[in-house]
Amino acid sequence: MGARDRLLGTAIELLRRQGVAGTGVAEIVERGHTARRSLYLNFPGGKAQLMAEATHVAGSFIDHQIASFVALPTAREALAAFVVEWKKVVGDSDYAAGCPIAAAGLSRSTEPAVADVAGDAFAQWQHTLADSLRRHGADDAVAPVLANMVLAAVEGAVLVCIARKSLTPLDDVESQLAILLDHHLTIGQLEVNPAPRGR
Repeated sequence: MGARDRLLGTAIELLRRQGVAGTGVAEIVERGHTARRSLYLNFPGGKAQLMAEATHVAGSFIDHQIASFVALPTAREALAAFVVEWKKVVGDSDYAAGCPIAAAGLSRSTEPAVADVAGDAFAQWQHTLADSLRRHGADDAVAPVLANMVLAAVEGAVLVCIARKSLTPLDDVESQLAILLDHHLTIGQLEVNPAPRGR
């Protein structure tokens, strides 16, 4: 693995644990086993550029994960796979690591360019989810709203899990989102295939 990839991987890991403000150049360089000069050769804009690119890479990686989840046969299975993945991230880190995109989004006041990249990532995830929900029968207008609801609920649950050192919030969110998905997808399917009227 080259220096650029090591720096990006280290930045993503520190971002999900410490956020943008809590991550310094010295720590990135030390943990990435690279020279400070190498960081500036690969990222002339310094920490801000590295964090923006790390956010982009992490966002694209998670979008590919979401795409693989929504390829499952049902929306409930896709939701369950998404939740399982976040449980793994949070649990395996002993409640120290969360979503790098959420962490990047919180940097609006100090690193607005990084927050912009996070916003783009969330928008892409919404698009991926909304397309899947439409395929499962959700109304065109409802699908992007429902996708935002899923993202906001799961991302919020990840934060609560870390704060409470418990995975229960993700379980609770999954159970209630499943009901919401069933409701909207059933409505969508009924509108596409209306019940025959009596004569």
